Amino acid sequence: MAKVNIGHLISETRNPKTREMDGLSVRELLAVMNEEDAGVPSAIGRELASIEQAIGLTVEAVRGGGRVFYVGSGTSGRIGVMDAVECAPTFGCNEEFQAVLAGGSDAFIKAAEGTEDDVEGACADMEALGLTSRDVVIGIAASGRTPYTVTAVSYAREKGCHTVGIANNKGSELGRAAEVAIEVETGPEVLTGSTRLKAASAQKMVCNMISTITMKELGKTYKNLMVDMRPTNGKLVERARRIVMEAAGCTYEEAEAALAKCGQNTKTAIVMLLCGCGAGEAQERLRGKQGFVAAAVR
Repeated sequence: MAKVNIGHLISETRNPKTREMDGLSVRELLAVMNEEDAGVPSAIGRELASIEQAIGLTVEAVRGGGRVFYVGSGTSGRIGVMDAVECAPTFGCNEEFQAVLAGGSDAFIKAAEGTEDDVEGACADMEALGLTSRDVVIGIAASGRTPYTVTAVSYAREKGCHTVGIANNKGSELGRAAEVAIEVETGPEVLTGSTRLKAASAQKMVCNMISTITMKELGKTYKNLMVDMRPTNGKLVERARRIVMEAAGCTYEEAEAALAKCGQNTKTAIVMLLCGCGAGEAQERLRGKQGFVAAAVR
């Protein structure tokens, strides 16, 4: 196997606060870990301009009928999977956000570390997606050098896709391969090289920002309410009623009745109550305003 140089990566260096970890008590180590984690939001804050660029690309993609793919291996890939799968129930999506994990779905629950070097697999996985110029591919890799992820992003860019690279080291290979580089430098980990810690936390927070704000820009929210969520279980049915109550300023019974009249569509129920109209008119108002509740009720 060819020699890989990672010694220059800040995410691989030793953290001076934990060099003597063996001598730290549980409480002392908890305090150090908490202090280190507290620096993650500040590191993300230095990358907000790049994150904003990425969101511009994802909004344009979904609005134009394209898709957004998170791509990665190991922990970074699992972060992408977690964010993508939650978009369907939270925002009523179909396949707008998807994830590609090196090694396939089995690698989500069982480590498959060798797959991060599989550049041929990356090309095959990307080819299987049927990428078009309307799609966005977001590569995630703490080191910023993972061969699978860098290859996937490079392949997507050659196909005319917009591309984003999320890494935890500055000047990364992934950042250079992508159109937009989001390089959140979280520094040395408490446990040297264990990038499932601060680096992964930063990756998840950035993905949260990208998916949530993209959906807000597409009319999937009203004020700070998730009005396009799918009430697919008892808890979510109850949440839908509470959302309608909050949005329309109505009683629980009124929310329940409105939802029953429109097939449990939260947006429609809100417009019905705010505009004093039937389900048909509410749906027409929403269609005329591309699904934005605020515009539909004005």
